Amino acid sequence: MSAATRTSPRTSARRRRWLTACALTASAALVALPASAAPGGDNSPFGARTLARLAAQRTHSAHAVTPRLTAEDDDGNEADEIAEGADQYAEARTSPGIVAPGAYGAAWQSLTNLPRTGGNWRDLTALPYDSDDARYRDFDSNSSGGSGRVTGRMAAMAADDDGYVYAGSAGGGVWRSRSGGGHWQPVSDRLPSQSTGALALDGAGRLWLGTGEATTNADAYLGSGVYVLSDPHHGTFSTRGRVGGDELESTTIHELRFGGGKVWAATSEGVWSHSTKKITGAWKLEFAPNPDYLPGGTKANDPSAAYKNIANDIAIDPKDPSKVVLAVGWRSGDDYNGFYTKVRGTWTRITSGLGDLPSDADGVGNVTFARSADGSRYYAIDQSPEQLHTNPDSGLEGIFVSKSGSPTGPWTKIADYKGLAASGSALTSSGYMPGIQAWYNQFLTVDPSDARHVYAGLEEVYESKDGGDTWSTVGPYWNFGFSCWSIDPAKQTGDCNPTTHSDQHGVAIGRHHGKSFVYVGNDGGAYRRPVDGSQDSAGHATDWTSLNDGTIDTLQYYSVGIGKDLAYGGDSVTGGLQDNGQSLLRGNDTVMGSNFGGDGGDTLTDPADGCNMAEEYVYLAVQVTQNCAVNDGSWITDPTKVTSYNVAPADNTTSEARFIAPLAADMRSSSTWIAGGRHIWVQTHGYAIRSGTEWKSLYDLGAGRTATAVAASGGKVYAAWCGPCNNQGFARGIAVGNADGTGWHDITLPATGADGTVPNRYLSGFAVDPHDADHVYLAVNGFSRHWTEGPGAGVGHVFESKDGGTTWKDISANLPDVPTNSAVVTPNGGLAVATDLGVVYRAPGRTSWQRVGGLPAVAVLQLKLSPDGSTLYAATHGRGIRAIKVRDCD
Repeated sequence: MSAATRTSPRTSARRRRWLTACALTASAALVALPASAAPGGDNSPFGARTLARLAAQRTHSAHAVTPRLTAEDDDGNEADEIAEGADQYAEARTSPGIVAPGAYGAAWQSLTNLPRTGGNWRDLTALPYDSDDARYRDFDSNSSGGSGRVTGRMAAMAADDDGYVYAGSAGGGVWRSRSGGGHWQPVSDRLPSQSTGALALDGAGRLWLGTGEATTNADAYLGSGVYVLSDPHHGTFSTRGRVGGDELESTTIHELRFGGGKVWAATSEGVWSHSTKKITGAWKLEFAPNPDYLPGGTKANDPSAAYKNIANDIAIDPKDPSKVVLAVGWRSGDDYNGFYTKVRGTWTRITSGLGDLPSDADGVGNVTFARSADGSRYYAIDQSPEQLHTNPDSGLEGIFVSKSGSPTGPWTKIADYKGLAASGSALTSSGYMPGIQAWYNQFLTVDPSDARHVYAGLEEVYESKDGGDTWSTVGPYWNFGFSCWSIDPAKQTGDCNPTTHSDQHGVAIGRHHGKSFVYVGNDGGAYRRPVDGSQDSAGHATDWTSLNDGTIDTLQYYSVGIGKDLAYGGDSVTGGLQDNGQSLLRGNDTVMGSNFGGDGGDTLTDPADGCNMAEEYVYLAVQVTQNCAVNDGSWITDPTKVTSYNVAPADNTTSEARFIAPLAADMRSSSTWIAGGRHIWVQTHGYAIRSGTEWKSLYDLGAGRTATAVAASGGKVYAAWCGPCNNQGFARGIAVGNADGTGWHDITLPATGADGTVPNRYLSGFAVDPHDADHVYLAVNGFSRHWTEGPGAGVGHVFESKDGGTTWKDISANLPDVPTNSAVVTPNGGLAVATDLGVVYRAPGRTSWQRVGGLPAVAVLQLKLSPDGSTLYAATHGRGIRAIKVRDCD
């Protein structure tokens, strides 16, 4: 989508949106789906995340005020903005071409073969993170929204009747609770993939894990197959438990279903089956609608290959397990979309007899099935490609029931988006309708003791106790906009009940101490309530409990910032998160707070005073605070007493910056900041900046180009750019100049990325030698040409220049062929590099690389040093913020 057609993000005071489907799934799974090549990719809403207006008439506070709003706060097509953000994450790893399956698997093997440094990473964020923290209750936070303690996105849930609960995260692996939720332990750290697609318990009590998150968002990583854990109460997953061979490597797995002595897998490469009696032997490909596009096929390298064989779910007839219905299709629509069953031994599209459930390709997109325990009913959620393209309100076709218990129907529609909106939904106050992200948000389950008792998940959680005749929004989007809500800090969450985080993905029902609970997984982690719980007069549940107690850390960070905590000692640590705002951990905190909602992008923190912070939302929407954003609520009666200021440079308002745009402070002057969009910007007021007009443009990269990385030291500035940034004509470059505006020029880089030169791939980060501004390192994303079939993919991931960027030398040596994201020069002259599979380190005077610490297979997006240089901090995208002593790396 061009910059001219997308809507500018909101840059003034606002209630941040939680519904960002650019939910990044960092893992060691295999390559991301390149959305730029996807059929219909540019037309698909990608997160209808909007803001709840803080209108005075919706509060009960006598002193409530309407926050500052500008024309940029008007509702626009925010969904397209979020879609572009996700596309950009994928572009960095796939451009300039298509990445072959197996890239991450080979990289993980190579990484594990590296020698390891000493020391171990400390998990700094392994403590509760309170999104409702009353210390930060202002109009730039989500405080009082009602979702309470959060962690990173949960893609799947499973639970048994013995109090054991299993949560599968998007990028941080699988976790187990022995106490009905809480007191979590990781159980998949030894696997080469930490991305979860499906979790399922079979009749023998074994836990099955399908790796590769299957939400079809542009940056969902693929997996390494299916694993089974025979003793889930006590054991942990290992590679020895992989089912079959390598048939399901490089896929995502949407669902695992059981029937007829088989486990069925709905994957991004068709439907497969395997015996449940033994895990050896190959998987059988049951059905692929377009086999020529599978690996090894004649069209395997076609840009649309990843979208031609997507299967979403499998429904097995409880009366006859040989009768199976497959839900197949790409969420944006394709000719092969539809429901299939075997007719005389051949998989055939069902074209009639389904009743209200669509049988045409335009009406069948992402589908989830659920069967009642007694076999009397089948339920289904269907997302419609046609609705996705033509209906600005919702992409939901509906929720359906087959009262015969057969997956072939006939099916009756029991809910549509209008009916769900009238059931107590909070989405309508945000300008959207239920199912706006039905291709991304879906779960469905039936109470084992009552075939008419159903839970459905979209952006919110819905419940029906009468088979779909009536519905209640038991887990509303948030509490903003409800009459019970008040922004007054003295009233905490007012009279509103706690709710779940938005964006629902996984669900399970289990028992603990003899009581049945429903467990839901979403973009904020895991929550539970009694299956037959209580509701208030609006139909909202009164009994949700957050299970994100701090023992489970799957937080997905983009960035990290560190500064001295002058009030409490030690360091103040903050970071920007996917869909969970900005976390803030003070020196004396036992609970992290959040002063900043929605997505959190890049972060700057004053090394001398950790309460001086700059936080990015998206597209360079920068906010600054000088008191850790602690707010005593006085701004309610006096709007001039704000704690945060919006200081976005002009590329924010013209939408000419990356979704997560680069922001950096000069290494020798924390008051000089560099920001990158189409222009390279500078401001010299540091944390005292109060307006976006204080930025000055240093250099225009040119139309269609946008900065991917910036760095500065002693007034010398480096800026990397791409444009176009996708695999359709991808180009990259580096510009160098001075912070005073002089000397700016483009570095001449070979267009082909010849051996030994900087490849024609995404340039993701600089690391400047603190003693010599002309000595700089460059981190290069994507995969080398062995895996990437694109022009100029070249080889190498880390390059060094000793002449200010004029010439570069490949120093990758034994570094695994894996996307690199960030780098820092340590005080002793070593070099630490963040990759999609962890952190590597090159000691001073050495040419080879070592693996740092013992991180599982998780992406690390940014590295920073503590103010005294003694500690290395890593922003992981799935396992929180980690820290290790620099001395332990040598």
